[in-house]
Amino acid sequence: MSTLALSIVALMALALVAYLVASELRTLSRRRRRPRRRAARIDPGSERRAERRARALLKSIVNPEEWQMYRDLGFIRVFGHGSDNSSHSSAYGYLIYPHKPIVAYLPGSNSLLSEYCVEFPDPADSLYGPKLPDSDDVLAKWMMIQADEHRLIRDANMHLPGRQVDPQQVRRDLWRLAEWERTRARARDEHRQPAPEPA
Repeated sequence: MSTLALSIVALMALALVAYLVASELRTLSRRRRRPRRRAARIDPGSERRAERRARALLKSIVNPEEWQMYRDLGFIRVFGHGSDNSSHSSAYGYLIYPHKPIVAYLPGSNSLLSEYCVEFPDPADSLYGPKLPDSDDVLAKWMMIQADEHRLIRDANMHLPGRQVDPQQVRRDLWRLAEWERTRARARDEHRQPAPEPA
């Protein structure tokens, strides 16, 4: 082999080694610049406090019935804008769960229509990932339905019922919702009835 060929091979090997060393140095310098999270800085109560603040915000924005529904049942039912809230037989509604798809259904028959997958990630790089507190997630979905239902439905990933939310669980939740509403209606009726006059 000629001296020229050996020189070329040596130069190529030297260039390859230089490239590998440079990329390793770049990786090391990035690691040094990135702030490290230490176990001592983790605040275990931060998620609870965030959820408490989110629940207070949700309570201040939604109507009292929806707040009590969320507090008691863990989800909110919202009627669609194209429906008549007074006649539940022809209306369609949504069940809003935290960190699950929005479930559309027909209240008269409790027929499940579809699941609408939407996500509202937390842009801050939180310790446990880009996940909003449960109440903030519910509030974001509620606000989108109230503000621009058609855009939300258009932009969401739509699936048949049962893709991510168990249909039996949704039916149980609809039954629980009906029982909850009956209990509230009885309590309202008892509260409205005048007390019997003493004889």
